Amino acid sequence: MADFMIRFLICNVFISGIIGILLIAKRIFKGNLSSRMQYNLWFLLLGLLVVPFIPFRLIGFPQILSWLSSLKSSPTSDTRTAIGEAAGINPAGNADWMNDFALSVNSETPSSIGYILFGIWLVGILAMIILVIKSSIRLQNLKKSALPLQNPEVRKLYHRCMKEMGINRNIHVYSTAFLKSPIIVGLLKPCIYLPIHLISDYNESDMRYMLLHELQHYKHKDAIANYLMNFAGVIYWFNPLVWYALKEMRNDREVACDTSVLKMLEEDDYADYGNTLINFAEKISLTPFPFAAGLGGNMKQMKRRIINIASYEKPTFIKRVKGMTAFMLTAVLLLGFAPFISTYAADGRHYQWDSSSENISYVDLSTYFGEYEGSFVLYDLENDAWSIHNKDHATLRVAPNSTYKIYDALFGLEEGVITPENSFIAWNGEIYPFEAWNADQTLQSAMNSSVNWYFQTVDEQLGASDVYSYIQEIGYGNENMSGDFSTYWMESSLEISPIEQVELLAKLQNNSFGFAPENISTVKDAICLSSSDAGTFYGKTGTGRVNGQYVNGWFIGYIETADNTYFFATNISADSDATGGNATEITMSILSDMNIWVSQK
Repeated sequence: MADFMIRFLICNVFISGIIGILLIAKRIFKGNLSSRMQYNLWFLLLGLLVVPFIPFRLIGFPQILSWLSSLKSSPTSDTRTAIGEAAGINPAGNADWMNDFALSVNSETPSSIGYILFGIWLVGILAMIILVIKSSIRLQNLKKSALPLQNPEVRKLYHRCMKEMGINRNIHVYSTAFLKSPIIVGLLKPCIYLPIHLISDYNESDMRYMLLHELQHYKHKDAIANYLMNFAGVIYWFNPLVWYALKEMRNDREVACDTSVLKMLEEDDYADYGNTLINFAEKISLTPFPFAAGLGGNMKQMKRRIINIASYEKPTFIKRVKGMTAFMLTAVLLLGFAPFISTYAADGRHYQWDSSSENISYVDLSTYFGEYEGSFVLYDLENDAWSIHNKDHATLRVAPNSTYKIYDALFGLEEGVITPENSFIAWNGEIYPFEAWNADQTLQSAMNSSVNWYFQTVDEQLGASDVYSYIQEIGYGNENMSGDFSTYWMESSLEISPIEQVELLAKLQNNSFGFAPENISTVKDAICLSSSDAGTFYGKTGTGRVNGQYVNGWFIGYIETADNTYFFATNISADSDATGGNATEITMSILSDMNIWVSQK
């Protein structure tokens, strides 16, 4: 819930922008949009306000194109491509290659700030619910005190209005002394309540207009809109722009209702309808009830409605076409923002992978992962084909941990901190819990035993600015180095997804970075695990340890054969025991069953 709250607040930034766009669009197309269309645009906003609570990522246009293309290609879900005689190859040529030593880091998970914000949000919701309940109680008391309409003239007029509007349902009418303006209340059993003072000052023309107005609310199902608006107000109580939007929606509802009444009247009656609002402007007011729709409003709203009445002209065919076009354009624009306000999409930890031009197979490998939440990504270079288990997890960015050392070593080589001929760094004498770390290191030994201090020394000599420039240059994950400089890649700010790991490995293998070829070769040699007639196996593990628990395991790499190259990345997560070694075992089992690489234990 804490993470959701953070993402929900991010979504509200986009929602506020959407409201701004909607207001601008209404102003631009004001001359083309009818009052009813202007009101209906707000329902698009109400729909968008639901999006942050949808528990999955909304489909964007690239994904739609990808799906359509997949219908044509219909890729198979099997990637069993043999590479020849691979049996007997042991990638674990040395004893340490699967050991990914990891120091524990402290972390508050999830953020306490998220929980505090979530608590404040819930308190606000409860306060709003209490206010709604209080208003509802007042409405119930009003209903209890109201009496069935007795005035024969008004009752007769009411039935004429019902017939005029083609409404056959029996909608009860009541009179009350506790209202200043007429209202219609009720979703399943709608009722109209008329103030006694309006009945006492009976004027047939004025009363007719008022009744037509209230019946228009019924005809257009405004009771449903009332419930939706009040619900949105409760959920988004903290967002002033949402509140402003809901106020404007209520205003537009009344204007739309006025316009619907005007459509029923002769042109000579327009002025009389406007005069009715003017005559009763001081007597009527905005209803205090949350689920009611009425004639009333404040003086500013009344002025706007009177101006609308004064300028009203029955729409021509051309104007209706223009209005519909403007409405559709605005609707498409607003709905296009829907993926951006999903809390799932607002989670910046997910890599927005454009897979529209890729040959992708989604495979179910859950039996290999057991109790782990995880993903496996394989890219077949020769066939330009992807095989992915658990796409959602495969796009999830997590800390790279020791897999980042591949690129950190490359940065150090490019800047001359270490060289292909001399990568020696002396041990400073600090005692570490892993014996292999307590010695002088070269790039080969440091990569082999995943020696953190070696790469931290490289970073120190590079400087944060140069490291960040390189991370940006190669597009490494989220490119976030805001964490501590010594641990930014260890369950901290820097994060990357399995798909991105595979994409970067492909660029490394092909030297798409444009780095010195000898530096690329040096890094490749450092992560080479096995080489034989069957091919060459490259890989690096990574383990994330938080508060003493192994929570994040990686194994990434690629396999070069005589006629193909396969790039892979496996990531697992759990509350404990999620290590690079376990990720490796899962990977080797999958590769073996796919006949891509068979290891001998």
